[in-house]
Amino acid sequence: MVAVIDYDLGNLQSVSKALQISKAEVKITSTSSLIREATALILPGVGAFLKGIENLKKKGILEVIVEEVKNGKPFLGICLGLQLLFTRSEEHSIVLGMNLVEGEVVRFTHSLKIPHMGWNQVEYKENELANKLFENIPQHSYFYFVHSYYVKPKEEDTTVATTYYGEMFPSVIVRNNIVGVQFHPEKSGKVGLEFLKNFLEFSKKKNAC
Repeated sequence: MVAVIDYDLGNLQSVSKALQISKAEVKITSTSSLIREATALILPGVGAFLKGIENLKKKGILEVIVEEVKNGKPFLGICLGLQLLFTRSEEHSIVLGMNLVEGEVVRFTHSLKIPHMGWNQVEYKENELANKLFENIPQHSYFYFVHSYYVKPKEEDTTVATTYYGEMFPSVIVRNNIVGVQFHPEKSGKVGLEFLKNFLEFSKKKNAC
């Protein structure tokens, strides 16, 4: 069972329907018990970093998510869900995140239109891990983005795919059982569905270890 976490800031139904196309059993939840029972967690998200952390705390699920991920449960963070994984964000001054991935969330500094919104290319590394997550997805495929901030992992090898918008930024990160994407796979058509399918396979292998 895959738990799609409800903290009032995510595209829950569209993510859930996209996962169900891959025959996944999906439950949208904001309860600790279902988060613990799940074989994988997905944290979608749109909006502000501070609001995301506050909502997770208000629902009483921030600590259980961190605990489950630290214990090895496969996790996918989407857009804001990716950013909340990091140590801190410079949005609204400095706000502390989950610190499951060391690094920070920073704002674009170029003169292009912000937010970065629409279709853009993703270039993934040619290694075993990236090839599994992007199986059956051509290099430089277009995914759908909506964001004003991007992540800067402390460890460079955490980044497995990048995208260019005035400057190069990480569009996919992986750290052990954690996968984070800056794009919205549920809005990215065929390649997005394929990425979610590949994440489910990634989850099965992590759970089998």
